[in-house]
Amino acid sequence: MSYQFLQLEHADQVATVWLNRAELHNAFNTVVIEELQQCFDALNCRDDVRVVILAGRGKSFSAGADLNWMKQAGQASSADNEADALKLAKMLQRLATLKQPTIARVHGVALGGGMGLASACDICIASNDAQFATSEVRLGLAPSTISPYVIRAIGARQAARYFLTAERIFAQQAQKIGLVHEVTSAEELDAKIAEIVASLLLGGPQAQAASKQLIQMVDQQVLTEDLLRQTAQHIAHVRQGSEAKNGLSAFLDKQRPAWINTTAEQE
Repeated sequence: MSYQFLQLEHADQVATVWLNRAELHNAFNTVVIEELQQCFDALNCRDDVRVVILAGRGKSFSAGADLNWMKQAGQASSADNEADALKLAKMLQRLATLKQPTIARVHGVALGGGMGLASACDICIASNDAQFATSEVRLGLAPSTISPYVIRAIGARQAARYFLTAERIFAQQAQKIGLVHEVTSAEELDAKIAEIVASLLLGGPQAQAASKQLIQMVDQQVLTEDLLRQTAQHIAHVRQGSEAKNGLSAFLDKQRPAWINTTAEQE
């Protein structure tokens, strides 16, 4: 599939989705959102893709929404305005619920929706020049569609500050508040991501998909008997699968599990 504002690369079980609107710092518009939705839907169906990396061409990861697009949406009818916003919300949900582990490769700015993309990924690795912000209030807006993912990443207390002040969050501070997992120099960014990819490829793909579902199921839940039952049912289902049986047998027999290819093992 060809895209106007994306580039998709696939090598060694890893798909890299490049936002490719560099002249506008990879800002969103309707086409970008639709293309990301189509791309994520397609990747979710591919068993030959084990890891998805989201990155930005040019000087920035993503400056968020294209302001001209946002202005036009605000001038539309209520129904059209809501339908437009729902497309962004569903695209972020698709990213957050991909079966594959996802990594945000962040350099430059990740503002508004760009911070939402980074938060919706499972893992966020940033160069030390990265800057984040929920900048919406300075435009008279609110970070509505990105809020579930940003609050999940940094918690309600930190969100209360940054949603309201729209301050820039520099890379080291982003790591302190939980938004970023690791900070590296720009030169070492891809090497660090390759290191994490190598670790991810050692895990079972079905087990990783189940683990992502587990986090969504358990996060922010009260420890009740019902939750205990859900977690027990979850592991009971997972360990009955062929992947778990293969993985346990391989470990006990000191063999390589079926999902690890020779290249990944050597790395």
